Amino acid sequence: MNMKFKTPLLLLLAALASCGSDKSDLVRDNFTFAGTQLKQAFVEMDLVRSSELPEKQALRDKLNQGPLASPRNIESDGTLHMVVSRDWTSGFFPGELWYMYEYTGDDFWKDKARQQTALIEREKQNGGTHDMGFKVYCSFGNGYRLTGDANYKEVLLQSAYTLTTRYKEKIGAIRSWDHSRDKWECPVIIDNMMNLELLFWAFRASGDSLFYNVAVNHARTTMKNHYRDDYSSYHVVDYDTITGAVINRHTHQGYAHESAWSRGQAWGLYGYTMCYRETGLPEFLEQAGHIADYIFSSPALPEDLIPYWDFNAPGIPDEPRDASAATVTASALYELSMYIPDKQHDYVSKANTILNNLSKNYRTTAGKDRGFLLLHSTGSKMHNVEVDVPIVYADYYYLEALLRKQKLEKEGTAIL
Repeated sequence: MNMKFKTPLLLLLAALASCGSDKSDLVRDNFTFAGTQLKQAFVEMDLVRSSELPEKQALRDKLNQGPLASPRNIESDGTLHMVVSRDWTSGFFPGELWYMYEYTGDDFWKDKARQQTALIEREKQNGGTHDMGFKVYCSFGNGYRLTGDANYKEVLLQSAYTLTTRYKEKIGAIRSWDHSRDKWECPVIIDNMMNLELLFWAFRASGDSLFYNVAVNHARTTMKNHYRDDYSSYHVVDYDTITGAVINRHTHQGYAHESAWSRGQAWGLYGYTMCYRETGLPEFLEQAGHIADYIFSSPALPEDLIPYWDFNAPGIPDEPRDASAATVTASALYELSMYIPDKQHDYVSKANTILNNLSKNYRTTAGKDRGFLLLHSTGSKMHNVEVDVPIVYADYYYLEALLRKQKLEKEGTAIL
């Protein structure tokens, strides 16, 4: 080798090796940390269950709500908030445990994941919710992917059929909430894009085109009616059930009807990226790319890429952040990087920046914080609910993003 080129080449190889080491260290360090925290979470959950007042348990039994299933968040007073299976967040904690099993291969995590997943099965016939994907796919979906358990497959298929009962043919979308009927006739929220993954899975598993058609129609209707010219998204679109026409475009968790609620933008980015993977339809890939452009061109996005809770929140830079929006975005970017070659480096770089900053500046304290992984998420600032606290879905998508990062680097695909 010509010595003139040898030293720079060796330096380059050393730099690449160091970079690779840093990348693997980030994943390994965070899963080691997650193992410590999730074991602490089991202790915290047992304490909540054992200290629950008998009258509260009796009321749950009377209402047939089942046991306390999963941790959701830390309340403002520092206590752990646990939820029953019907809560839309119930599937994230078992999903985290499946991710721990996927990374470690340790049966300890598989056994714990099975125990927590079993608590969600009662939701498979709950037709009163659009959140079937969040609850069932994050838990049973990951479980089936990793174990091939035939019972899990049946639960998933039943859940998917149940979800399709909320589809409104005249509108071309799945109804979201049943509450607040004095405010909305048929509300559809941007979050619902995430639940389509369950339907696409069910189509592949069963061959029933019902699932595919409902999912594609919902995605197209949402793309048409939820998005502004700059590709920011409304949170809630209300429809006339008779004509299918849009009645109102509102927010529920954002700052204002015309603002861009941060997690809503992340839901859309993830949802349309996933829709492209499942359909190969260019319109969904283009939409995902446009949403990414909106997010990262916003002057309100901080340098560390962890967004404020709303891109139009009036008090920026003194507004709460939303780490959950960042984790969903990072996870989506790793996959989106596979589909847009000229943006591949940019998307991966941004996702890496998000994970690095979360790891350095947003992680909880080992053995504390009720077993959660990340600080500084915001559920609904306008309702003063879950403001600047750890929330379970931030942790779920954090682990997912880390797994996707690792798989993309090792195998060239971010699809788990």
